[in-house]
Amino acid sequence: MSAVPFHYVDLRTFCYATEDEKRVEAALRTFLPEETELKRDVTEGHNGDRIVIFSIRLERADDVRHVLSKLTGLGELDRLLEELEARIDDNCAFYIGLDKQAAYHGDVALGEGLMLRGKVEAYPAKRERAIATANEALEDLAAQADGA
Repeated sequence: MSAVPFHYVDLRTFCYATEDEKRVEAALRTFLPEETELKRDVTEGHNGDRIVIFSIRLERADDVRHVLSKLTGLGELDRLLEELEARIDDNCAFYIGLDKQAAYHGDVALGEGLMLRGKVEAYPAKRERAIATANEALEDLAAQADGA
């Protein structure tokens, strides 16, 4: 994948009071280039419990490529392709929920706990164009996964 189909990629996860902060951070780092600095915000939940929000926006093409390359380990790329229209909004943003527990173990799976949001490059910036661009990118990833 030489051209990067996203302007940027955001990754975010929450660490609840019942979770180990280092493990949650490690899960998110499964998708990140080494030495990436995470933003860490502490907030309070509905019942007064402490919640740590880890987030990062990657804008450099190499960093975005790194995140996308991790998706080649996703055994459900076909499912993403099938659900593509539902995963892209009118602002050309593409959403994937990833399994936090699997990520902690170094695996990549669709699920809950980690959110990936990518702003799809689409000229003109129309949802239909974004779907076509994301479709091409996912097909490239699927081809890489098949070749791996």
